[in-house]
Amino acid sequence: MTDVTEKKLSIFERYLSLWVALCIGGGIFLGKAAPGVATVLNDFSIYQVSIPIAVCLFFMMYPIMVKIDFAQVLKSAKTPKPVLLTLFINWAIKPFTMFAISYFFLGYLFRDFLPGTEVLVNGEEVELWRSYIAGTILLGIAPCTAMVLMWSHLAKGNGGLTLVMVAINSLMMLFLYGPLGTVLLNVNAMPVPWETMLFSVSIYVALPLISGYFSRQLIIKHKGMDWFNEKFLHWLTPVSILALLMTLVLLFSFKGKVIVSNPLTILWIAIPLLVQTVFIFTLGYFVLSRLFKLSYQDAAPVSLIGASNHFEVAIATAVILFGLSSGAALATVVGVLIEVPLMLMLVALCKRTSYLFQR
Repeated sequence: MTDVTEKKLSIFERYLSLWVALCIGGGIFLGKAAPGVATVLNDFSIYQVSIPIAVCLFFMMYPIMVKIDFAQVLKSAKTPKPVLLTLFINWAIKPFTMFAISYFFLGYLFRDFLPGTEVLVNGEEVELWRSYIAGTILLGIAPCTAMVLMWSHLAKGNGGLTLVMVAINSLMMLFLYGPLGTVLLNVNAMPVPWETMLFSVSIYVALPLISGYFSRQLIIKHKGMDWFNEKFLHWLTPVSILALLMTLVLLFSFKGKVIVSNPLTILWIAIPLLVQTVFIFTLGYFVLSRLFKLSYQDAAPVSLIGASNHFEVAIATAVILFGLSSGAALATVVGVLIEVPLMLMLVALCKRTSYLFQR
Protein backbone atom coordinates (compact mmCIF):
# COMPACT_ATOMS: atom_id res chain seq x y z
CA MET A 1 0.00 0.00 0.00
CA THR A 2 1.27 3.43 -0.87
CA ASP A 3 1.58 5.91 1.99
CA VAL A 4 2.81 9.40 2.57
CA THR A 5 6.18 8.28 3.88
CA GLU A 6 7.20 7.35 0.32
CA LYS A 7 7.18 10.96 -0.79
CA LYS A 8 10.11 13.31 -0.65
CA LEU A 9 10.05 16.62 1.17
CA SER A 10 8.29 19.22 -0.95
CA ILE A 11 9.88 22.60 -1.59
CA PHE A 12 7.59 24.05 1.11
CA GLU A 13 8.70 21.46 3.67
CA ARG A 14 12.40 21.39 2.77
CA TYR A 15 12.75 25.17 3.06
CA LEU A 16 10.16 25.72 5.79
CA SER A 17 12.62 27.63 7.98
CA LEU A 18 13.32 30.02 5.07
CA TRP A 19 9.59 30.64 4.51
CA VAL A 20 9.12 31.22 8.23
CA ALA A 21 11.97 33.74 8.24
CA LEU A 22 10.42 35.54 5.25
CA CYS A 23 7.07 35.64 7.04
CA ILE A 24 8.76 37.14 10.09
CA GLY A 25 10.14 39.92 7.89
CA GLY A 26 6.83 40.33 6.06
CA GLY A 27 4.86 40.44 9.30
CA ILE A 28 7.19 43.02 10.85
CA PHE A 29 6.94 45.14 7.70
CA LEU A 30 3.13 44.85 7.71
CA GLY A 31 3.01 45.86 11.37
CA LYS A 32 5.00 49.00 10.65
CA ALA A 33 3.43 49.91 7.28
CA ALA A 34 -0.22 49.09 8.05
CA PRO A 35 -0.61 48.45 11.77
CA GLY A 36 -4.40 48.50 11.61
CA VAL A 37 -4.77 45.59 9.16
CA ALA A 38 -3.86 42.73 11.49
CA THR A 39 -5.73 44.37 14.36
CA VAL A 40 -8.94 44.57 12.35
CA LEU A 41 -8.62 40.93 11.27
CA ASN A 42 -7.94 39.78 14.81
CA ASP A 43 -10.87 41.83 16.16
CA PHE A 44 -13.27 40.04 13.80
CA SER A 45 -13.99 37.37 16.38
CA ILE A 46 -16.60 35.34 18.24
CA TYR A 47 -16.04 34.64 21.95
CA GLN A 48 -12.44 35.89 21.63
CA VAL A 49 -11.78 33.48 18.72
CA SER A 50 -10.57 35.38 15.66
CA ILE A 51 -12.50 34.04 12.68
CA PRO A 52 -9.71 34.64 10.07
CA ILE A 53 -7.16 33.04 12.38
CA ALA A 54 -9.50 30.15 13.17
CA VAL A 55 -9.92 29.44 9.45
CA CYS A 56 -6.16 29.51 8.92
CA LEU A 57 -5.55 27.27 11.91
CA PHE A 58 -8.17 24.74 10.77
CA PHE A 59 -6.46 24.45 7.39
CA MET A 60 -3.14 24.04 9.19
CA MET A 61 -4.51 21.02 11.05
CA TYR A 62 -6.89 19.30 8.64
CA PRO A 63 -4.28 18.22 6.03
CA ILE A 64 -2.27 16.61 8.83
CA MET A 65 -5.20 14.72 10.33
CA VAL A 66 -6.61 13.46 7.03
CA LYS A 67 -3.33 11.61 6.32
CA ILE A 68 -3.67 9.39 9.37
CA ASP A 69 -4.92 5.84 8.89
CA PHE A 70 -6.37 4.92 12.28
CA ALA A 71 -6.83 1.31 11.18
CA GLN A 72 -3.06 1.03 11.69
CA VAL A 73 -3.59 1.41 15.45
CA LEU A 74 -4.86 -2.17 15.59
CA LYS A 75 -1.49 -3.37 14.36
CA SER A 76 0.32 -1.84 17.34
CA ALA A 77 -0.34 -4.98 19.39
CA LYS A 78 2.25 -6.75 17.23
CA THR A 79 4.98 -4.25 18.23
CA PRO A 80 4.04 -3.06 21.74
CA LYS A 81 7.55 -2.19 22.96
CA PRO A 82 8.36 0.76 20.63
CA VAL A 83 4.79 2.09 20.87
CA LEU A 84 4.82 2.03 24.67
CA LEU A 85 8.27 3.61 24.69
CA THR A 86 7.23 6.53 22.50
CA LEU A 87 4.15 7.10 24.67
CA PHE A 88 6.34 7.11 27.78
CA ILE A 89 8.76 9.64 26.25
CA ASN A 90 6.05 11.92 24.86
CA TRP A 91 3.69 12.02 27.81
CA ALA A 92 5.62 11.07 30.95
CA ILE A 93 8.98 12.75 30.29
CA LYS A 94 8.89 15.41 27.58
CA PRO A 95 6.27 17.83 29.01
CA PHE A 96 8.06 18.05 32.36
CA THR A 97 11.61 18.33 31.00
CA MET A 98 10.42 21.07 28.63
CA PHE A 99 9.01 23.01 31.55
CA ALA A 100 12.15 22.50 33.68
CA ILE A 101 14.59 23.43 30.90
CA SER A 102 12.63 26.47 29.70
CA TYR A 103 12.13 27.70 33.27
CA PHE A 104 15.88 27.40 33.95
CA PHE A 105 16.82 29.39 30.85
CA LEU A 106 13.94 31.87 30.49
CA GLY A 107 12.93 32.20 34.14
CA TYR A 108 16.45 32.29 35.59
CA LEU A 109 19.45 32.43 33.22
CA PHE A 110 18.01 34.84 30.61
CA ARG A 111 15.40 36.49 32.81
CA ASP A 112 17.12 39.88 32.95
CA PHE A 113 17.29 39.95 29.14
CA LEU A 114 13.51 39.54 28.85
CA PRO A 115 12.12 42.62 30.57
CA GLY A 116 8.59 43.90 30.58
CA THR A 117 5.06 42.62 30.96
CA GLU A 118 2.14 41.94 28.67
CA VAL A 119 -1.62 42.01 29.04
CA LEU A 120 -3.31 38.75 28.12
CA VAL A 121 -6.68 38.28 26.43
CA ASN A 122 -8.44 37.99 29.80
CA GLY A 123 -6.97 41.32 30.94
CA GLU A 124 -4.44 39.80 33.33
CA GLU A 125 -0.94 41.30 33.34
CA VAL A 126 1.97 38.83 33.46
CA GLU A 127 5.74 39.02 33.22
CA LEU A 128 6.88 38.49 29.65
CA TRP A 129 9.25 35.64 30.49
CA ARG A 130 6.35 33.64 31.91
CA SER A 131 4.48 34.10 28.65
CA TYR A 132 7.44 32.72 26.71
CA ILE A 133 7.60 29.72 29.04
CA ALA A 134 3.88 29.15 28.44
CA GLY A 135 4.61 28.88 24.72
CA THR A 136 7.35 26.32 25.30
CA ILE A 137 4.99 24.32 27.54
CA LEU A 138 2.43 24.17 24.73
CA LEU A 139 5.16 22.91 22.40
CA GLY A 140 6.36 20.33 24.93
CA ILE A 141 2.97 18.68 25.31
CA ALA A 142 2.39 18.36 21.55
CA PRO A 143 4.31 15.43 20.02
CA CYS A 144 4.74 15.68 16.25
CA THR A 145 2.14 13.84 14.15
CA ALA A 146 2.91 15.23 10.69
CA MET A 147 6.49 16.00 9.70
CA VAL A 148 7.67 12.95 11.67
CA LEU A 149 6.41 10.84 8.75
CA MET A 150 9.01 12.63 6.63
CA TRP A 151 11.74 12.39 9.26
CA SER A 152 11.16 8.63 9.63
CA HIS A 153 11.25 8.15 5.86
CA LEU A 154 14.49 10.12 5.46
CA ALA A 155 16.07 8.17 8.33
CA LYS A 156 14.96 4.87 6.70
CA GLY A 157 12.85 4.02 9.74
CA ASN A 158 9.87 1.68 10.03
CA GLY A 159 7.14 3.51 8.10
CA GLY A 160 4.31 1.29 9.31
CA LEU A 161 5.30 1.74 12.94
CA THR A 162 5.54 5.50 12.42
CA LEU A 163 1.96 5.61 11.15
CA VAL A 164 0.81 3.65 14.19
CA MET A 165 2.59 6.01 16.59
CA VAL A 166 1.21 9.06 14.78
CA ALA A 167 -2.33 7.75 15.06
CA ILE A 168 -2.00 6.82 18.74
CA ASN A 169 -0.40 10.13 19.70
CA SER A 170 -3.15 12.03 17.89
CA LEU A 171 -5.72 10.19 19.98
CA MET A 172 -3.72 10.74 23.17
CA MET A 173 -3.66 14.48 22.50
CA LEU A 174 -7.44 14.54 22.75
CA PHE A 175 -7.26 13.27 26.33
CA LEU A 176 -3.91 14.46 27.72
CA TYR A 177 -3.12 17.78 26.02
CA GLY A 178 -5.72 19.73 27.98
CA PRO A 179 -5.02 18.32 31.48
CA LEU A 180 -1.23 18.51 31.11
CA GLY A 181 -1.39 22.03 29.72
CA THR A 182 -3.68 23.17 32.52
CA VAL A 183 -1.40 21.74 35.24
CA LEU A 184 1.88 23.08 33.84
CA LEU A 185 0.49 26.52 32.96
CA ASN A 186 -0.83 26.82 36.52
CA VAL A 187 2.61 25.90 37.87
CA ASN A 188 4.00 28.66 35.64
CA ALA A 189 1.60 31.14 37.31
CA MET A 190 -0.35 31.57 34.07
CA PRO A 191 -3.53 29.70 35.03
CA VAL A 192 -5.97 28.79 32.29
CA PRO A 193 -9.51 27.60 33.09
CA TRP A 194 -9.90 23.96 32.11
CA GLU A 195 -13.00 24.88 30.11
CA THR A 196 -10.89 27.21 27.94
CA MET A 197 -8.25 24.54 27.37
CA LEU A 198 -10.95 21.98 26.55
CA PHE A 199 -12.51 24.40 24.06
CA SER A 200 -9.11 24.98 22.46
CA VAL A 201 -8.39 21.26 22.11
CA SER A 202 -11.90 20.66 20.74
CA ILE A 203 -11.60 23.34 18.07
CA TYR A 204 -8.00 22.80 17.00
CA VAL A 205 -7.50 19.05 17.56
CA ALA A 206 -10.86 17.27 17.75
CA LEU A 207 -12.62 19.15 14.91
CA PRO A 208 -9.89 18.64 12.29
CA LEU A 209 -9.30 15.09 13.57
CA ILE A 210 -12.96 14.12 13.15
CA SER A 211 -13.23 15.99 9.83
CA GLY A 212 -10.08 14.30 8.59
CA TYR A 213 -11.25 10.84 9.61
CA PHE A 214 -14.67 10.98 7.95
CA SER A 215 -13.55 12.83 4.81
CA ARG A 216 -10.71 10.29 4.40
CA GLN A 217 -13.21 7.43 4.52
CA LEU A 218 -15.52 9.10 1.99
CA ILE A 219 -12.75 10.03 -0.44
CA ILE A 220 -11.17 6.57 -0.39
CA LYS A 221 -14.58 4.93 -0.78
CA HIS A 222 -15.50 6.98 -3.86
CA LYS A 223 -12.09 7.66 -5.42
CA GLY A 224 -9.83 4.89 -4.15
CA MET A 225 -6.58 4.84 -2.15
CA ASP A 226 -4.32 5.59 -5.11
CA TRP A 227 -6.23 8.77 -6.01
CA PHE A 228 -6.26 9.81 -2.34
CA ASN A 229 -2.47 9.43 -1.98
CA GLU A 230 -1.34 10.61 -5.40
CA LYS A 231 -3.85 13.37 -6.18
CA PHE A 232 -5.65 14.58 -3.07
CA LEU A 233 -2.67 14.63 -0.67
CA HIS A 234 -0.40 16.11 -3.35
CA TRP A 235 -2.78 19.06 -3.64
CA LEU A 236 -3.54 19.31 0.08
CA THR A 237 -0.06 19.21 1.65
CA PRO A 238 0.92 22.81 0.66
CA VAL A 239 -2.41 24.06 2.07
CA SER A 240 -1.29 23.31 5.64
CA ILE A 241 2.00 25.16 5.21
CA LEU A 242 0.40 28.13 3.42
CA ALA A 243 -2.14 28.46 6.23
CA LEU A 244 0.72 28.34 8.74
CA LEU A 245 2.63 31.05 6.88
CA MET A 246 -0.43 33.33 6.67
CA THR A 247 -0.91 32.95 10.42
CA LEU A 248 2.74 33.83 11.02
CA VAL A 249 2.50 37.02 8.98
CA LEU A 250 -0.38 38.17 11.17
CA LEU A 251 1.38 37.08 14.35
CA PHE A 252 4.59 38.95 13.57
CA SER A 253 2.70 42.04 12.46
CA PHE A 254 1.81 42.32 16.17
CA LYS A 255 5.21 41.28 17.55
CA GLY A 256 7.37 43.30 15.17
CA LYS A 257 7.89 46.20 17.58
CA VAL A 258 9.02 43.85 20.36
CA ILE A 259 11.46 42.02 18.08
CA VAL A 260 12.92 45.19 16.58
CA SER A 261 13.49 46.66 20.04
CA ASN A 262 14.92 43.38 21.39
CA PRO A 263 16.24 41.33 18.43
CA LEU A 264 17.90 38.72 20.65
CA THR A 265 14.49 37.59 21.93
CA ILE A 266 14.32 34.86 19.27
CA LEU A 267 17.73 33.56 20.35
CA TRP A 268 16.86 33.46 24.06
CA ILE A 269 13.72 31.44 23.29
CA ALA A 270 15.46 29.17 20.77
CA ILE A 271 18.19 28.02 23.17
CA PRO A 272 15.98 26.08 25.64
CA LEU A 273 13.97 24.64 22.74
CA LEU A 274 17.18 23.40 21.13
CA VAL A 275 18.48 21.95 24.41
CA GLN A 276 15.16 20.18 25.03
CA THR A 277 15.06 18.69 21.52
CA VAL A 278 18.61 17.34 21.71
CA PHE A 279 18.05 16.00 25.25
CA ILE A 280 14.84 14.12 24.35
CA PHE A 281 16.41 12.71 21.18
CA THR A 282 19.51 11.56 23.07
CA LEU A 283 17.40 9.95 25.78
CA GLY A 284 15.15 8.18 23.32
CA TYR A 285 17.75 7.13 20.75
CA PHE A 286 21.01 6.51 22.56
CA VAL A 287 19.63 5.44 25.95
CA LEU A 288 16.10 4.00 26.03
CA SER A 289 15.99 2.46 22.55
CA ARG A 290 19.26 0.64 23.16
CA LEU A 291 18.21 -0.31 26.70
CA PHE A 292 15.04 -1.95 25.32
CA LYS A 293 17.02 -3.48 22.41
CA LEU A 294 15.00 -1.93 19.61
CA SER A 295 16.10 -2.32 16.02
CA TYR A 296 17.39 0.77 14.25
CA GLN A 297 14.24 0.86 12.07
CA ASP A 298 12.13 1.18 15.25
CA ALA A 299 14.53 3.30 17.31
CA ALA A 300 14.73 6.10 14.71
CA PRO A 301 10.99 6.96 14.57
CA VAL A 302 10.57 6.46 18.34
CA SER A 303 13.28 9.05 18.98
CA LEU A 304 12.34 11.47 16.20
CA ILE A 305 8.66 11.67 17.16
CA GLY A 306 9.72 12.53 20.71
CA ALA A 307 12.23 15.15 19.63
CA SER A 308 9.93 17.00 17.24
CA ASN A 309 6.86 19.05 18.13
CA HIS A 310 3.37 19.46 16.71
CA PHE A 311 3.86 23.21 16.38
CA GLU A 312 0.55 23.68 14.56
CA VAL A 313 -1.40 22.62 17.66
CA ALA A 314 0.89 24.68 19.91
CA ILE A 315 0.43 27.85 17.82
CA ALA A 316 -3.32 27.36 17.63
CA THR A 317 -3.64 26.83 21.38
CA ALA A 318 -1.38 29.79 22.23
CA VAL A 319 -3.42 32.08 19.99
CA ILE A 320 -6.78 31.13 21.46
CA LEU A 321 -5.57 31.06 25.09
CA PHE A 322 -3.34 34.14 25.17
CA GLY A 323 -3.92 36.07 21.96
CA LEU A 324 -2.19 36.52 18.64
CA SER A 325 0.15 39.18 20.03
CA SER A 326 1.23 37.19 23.11
CA GLY A 327 4.72 36.09 24.02
CA ALA A 328 3.39 32.53 24.18
CA ALA A 329 2.38 32.68 20.51
CA LEU A 330 5.81 34.07 19.63
CA ALA A 331 7.57 31.23 21.49
CA THR A 332 5.62 28.60 19.56
CA VAL A 333 6.67 30.25 16.29
CA VAL A 334 10.34 30.06 17.32
CA GLY A 335 9.72 26.31 17.57
CA VAL A 336 8.77 26.32 13.87
CA LEU A 337 11.85 28.36 12.99
CA ILE A 338 14.35 25.87 14.45
CA GLU A 339 12.45 22.62 13.88
CA VAL A 340 13.29 21.76 10.27
CA PRO A 341 17.08 22.35 10.24
CA LEU A 342 17.48 20.73 13.65
CA MET A 343 15.43 17.65 12.76
CA LEU A 344 17.31 17.24 9.47
CA MET A 345 20.55 17.19 11.47
CA LEU A 346 19.13 14.56 13.83
CA VAL A 347 18.01 12.46 10.86
CA ALA A 348 21.57 12.59 9.50
CA LEU A 349 22.88 11.59 12.94
CA CYS A 350 20.51 8.59 12.98
CA LYS A 351 21.80 7.34 9.66
CA ARG A 352 25.43 7.80 10.68
CA THR A 353 24.97 5.85 13.93
CA SER A 354 22.63 3.08 12.74
CA TYR A 355 25.47 0.58 13.29
CA LEU A 356 24.95 0.96 17.06
CA PHE A 357 21.76 -1.11 16.76
CA GLN A 358 23.25 -4.03 14.85
CA ARG A 359 22.76 -7.30 16.66
